Amino acid sequence: MAGPSSIEDIILSQDRRGISALRGYLPADYCADAAKLILDGPNNGRGTTLITTGFYILSAEAAETDGPPGAVALAKALHKLGFEVAYVTDKYAAPLLSPDIAGPESVIEFPITDSEKSKDFAQNLLNDIKPSVIISTERCGIALSGKYLNMVCRDITEFTAKIDYLFQSSERTIGIGDGGNEIGMGNLAHEIPKYKNLTPEPAITRVNKLIVASVSNWGAYGLIAAISILVKQNLLPDTEWEKEIIKEIVHRGAVDGVSGLNKLSVDGFDLEQNAWTLAELNRFVGARINKNTRR
Repeated sequence: MAGPSSIEDIILSQDRRGISALRGYLPADYCADAAKLILDGPNNGRGTTLITTGFYILSAEAAETDGPPGAVALAKALHKLGFEVAYVTDKYAAPLLSPDIAGPESVIEFPITDSEKSKDFAQNLLNDIKPSVIISTERCGIALSGKYLNMVCRDITEFTAKIDYLFQSSERTIGIGDGGNEIGMGNLAHEIPKYKNLTPEPAITRVNKLIVASVSNWGAYGLIAAISILVKQNLLPDTEWEKEIIKEIVHRGAVDGVSGLNKLSVDGFDLEQNAWTLAELNRFVGARINKNTRR
């Protein structure tokens, strides 16, 4: 049986929410599209990259397991290519990005405060760092109502930093999401409510390049896979790394975003199901690099 024909086939596999319905509104190779934005940036893309993640789960009063693993994997991949990287999150996800988990990259804690103070913080941060690109993976975005809403439209505004302001003031941005309420889904805000399993009140914050995946971690891995093919170097982590980081953040209080339980799963997918996706991406990238090398 033939294997998957694209990165997008892999990261949209095991689709439980129906997020793959949005695929037709995006470029066929949207992961490569986003990868090129990173690599073609100022100074050959080697400026500072800001990566934001962290999604608050109301029922558990904790951040979820989807997002931080993908963010850390992406940071490590970019670091290998010579990028400077910094994470941006709020107080609820910051413990999941400590140096022993996330590496030496700095973690900027964006305050949970009102809109004016958030705008000022965002602008000062942009002025100070002057990032070459800003990437969001599984970070709740603001809805048209001005609130931050989870998948069942419960209000999590008081637990969510308004990191959207970084994206609204930047020209080079990437968003990764799996449900419709994440930063970047504003690109498809008019389409998302048409699909019953996606949120009826999508995020409105737009990005230059949008990646959709069955799980946002998988979308981040898909972006790494696309970068890997372009630079002819496999930058993906292996499956054991992923299992260990999920175990560690669960130990520190992270919860499954679907069940709200502090257990070894991501959006209802157990460790082995998550590992399958990463293993498939590694196989796909390896085959593509080998094929290109032989030419």
